Amino acid sequence: MSEPVSASPSASASESESRGGSERRFGEYVVVRRDGHIAELVLDRPRAMNAVSTDMARSIAAACAALAADPEVRVTVLTSSHDRAFCVGADLKERNSFTDAELLRQRPTARAAYTGVLELPMPAVAALHGFALGGGFELALACDLIVADATAVVGLPEVSVGVIPGGGGTQLLPRRVGAARAAELVFTARRVAAAEARELGLVDELAEDARTGALALAARIAANSPVGLRAAKRALRLGQGLDLRAGLEVEDAAWRSVAFSGDRAEGVAAFNEKRQPRWPGE
Repeated sequence: MSEPVSASPSASASESESRGGSERRFGEYVVVRRDGHIAELVLDRPRAMNAVSTDMARSIAAACAALAADPEVRVTVLTSSHDRAFCVGADLKERNSFTDAELLRQRPTARAAYTGVLELPMPAVAALHGFALGGGFELALACDLIVADATAVVGLPEVSVGVIPGGGGTQLLPRRVGAARAAELVFTARRVAAAEARELGLVDELAEDARTGALALAARIAANSPVGLRAAKRALRLGQGLDLRAGLEVEDAAWRSVAFSGDRAEGVAAFNEKRQPRWPGE
């Protein structure tokens, strides 16, 4: 159901050209598609409703490491190939076969998958279609924005099987909806349908089709300065939870990192010349 400690597990990757962009597979269960400056990280284990096994966790972490190292990616969209589920969480069948020692050894690999998404340096958008439960919802919470369609059902049901959200849920959910609301959702283990999830702030936007809506949102984001986007995300993330004075210092450091960049010079020039900017990305 769930399981952030960083690791850089390796996963075999293959590349191919696809219509309108490129496609790279990480292991058996993760695909990364590139279309211009937008990357789509696809969870692709449909027979198990994208339950996160050890191999799949390793592949998610490897895909995120590759994306983080690619300066051309301005936005990452996290999607699913399954028609009924975004991701149902950890692979409990696999977990049930583990000894206690094996489960403990597997923990860093599981954590690395969630941390990989959380630490993506560019904005990340999750597209929720169908079930996003336990670790599946935690993968979405690790993104900056969540788009869902009417089929989406979210929840953190870990306490119902004797564990707790271990992929960042106890820390990320309160930051999104507040401590009391997060406590209610975690303690009751209840599932929340799309309309209520939007009302509670568990998702940010409802769309007729989650993937289409998330990619449209990504396109709007990707039109902006890649240097500015990464610095803004860094300031937002690092300043979270700090007192105002400390947060403003984080913001000032981020501002200084972009104030003399090529993107800033191009942005100001494009504004004054009333044209679209051509971002150098530096």
